[in-house]
Amino acid sequence: MFGHCVDALTMTRSTAAPTPAIVRLIGVYDADGTLRGELAYWVGARLGRRHCSLCEITHGSVRERPDWQACRAGLPVPFDTYHRNDQPDHIRAAADGRAPVIVAETDTGHVVLLASSDLEACEGSIDRLIEAIERSAVNLGLMWL
Repeated sequence: MFGHCVDALTMTRSTAAPTPAIVRLIGVYDADGTLRGELAYWVGARLGRRHCSLCEITHGSVRERPDWQACRAGLPVPFDTYHRNDQPDHIRAAADGRAPVIVAETDTGHVVLLASSDLEACEGSIDRLIEAIERSAVNLGLMWL
């Protein structure tokens, strides 16, 4: 399973050196990273009142999923995550304040790879997330560093 996650991205590397190149992926959760925010999200999610499709992919009921940690460790670039309230301003600007979202940091700037609807379509699947990232990168003419 983890091999598929890594292979899906690394197989598309090109030696033709098209630009721009992805140097980092950034995910922004639709939740606040404070203790109060985390608790409110956790309770709301259990009651069916809160939902973050990126959280659904990367986390179990409390912690990061081990299969997500293994997948992330095998990606060709770092994958950092933030919450709505602690994301860097340049990521907030690139995402136009939307969350959840995945932004690619390239050697020429930042671009949204996956919007909320794209993450929702992954239905909690790490494999679908990786496929969606790859598909979006190809559609945007990006390569992996």
